[in-house]
Amino acid sequence: MLKTHAGRGKPAPGIRLLQRGGGAMFTGVVRAGILYLVIIAGVRLMGKRQVGELEPSELVLSLIIADLASVPMQDYGIPLLTGVAPILTLLALTMVLSVGTMKSRRLRALLCGRPSMVIRNGKLDVGEMRRNRLTVDELLEELRCKGYADPAAIRYAILETNGQLSVLPYAAQKPPTAQQMALFVAETDPPRVLVSDGEILEGNLRALGRDRNWLNKQLKGAGCAGTETVFLLLSNGSDPPYIVEKEGEP
Repeated sequence: MLKTHAGRGKPAPGIRLLQRGGGAMFTGVVRAGILYLVIIAGVRLMGKRQVGELEPSELVLSLIIADLASVPMQDYGIPLLTGVAPILTLLALTMVLSVGTMKSRRLRALLCGRPSMVIRNGKLDVGEMRRNRLTVDELLEELRCKGYADPAAIRYAILETNGQLSVLPYAAQKPPTAQQMALFVAETDPPRVLVSDGEILEGNLRALGRDRNWLNKQLKGAGCAGTETVFLLLSNGSDPPYIVEKEGEP
């Protein structure tokens, strides 16, 4: 039973403070959840780019949305609609600009910029590097990440609008393909996850045209006691499956 204050049937000050704190906490959780769902919906509308591949306009939008969402999430005195309405407005504006950039090359160049060729025929374009504030160390680092240590081996290197560096080496620097070597290589389908943490993914199994009997034979051939001992199983239906057993399992 709650203790009353001054015999008037009202909860004691400590109880009232606890009740107000619980109500504020619940309000904060609800507001944070709503804003979180709104932001997720907005990110999905922006497409499947990774954060490091965002165009400048998309990066700015992400930063503004994060700032707008933080205010009503922290200050409960601000109506939730005050934070949601600007976010929805920005998302709508982004969708309009996205359609516009698809139809207008000038608008796309204005919002997203243009690719810059920083290496041409093995020679650095110092002017383009200065305009994009790209240092020599950063350029060499990007080339090494692509597997090239010598800029002379690169015919074209293009700094894309999303900040990524596209590297096109000379033909002599490219590894030969099976077609160039007159070799026949059979086509294979990409492997699918058939077992994940002991659980069989029936949809992927059916997509391969296989059943549980086939899967059990694969597990038995690999020496596995059952699917419950498998952490990951990948297979394309023809090659031997890739199996990783759970730690501690025999």
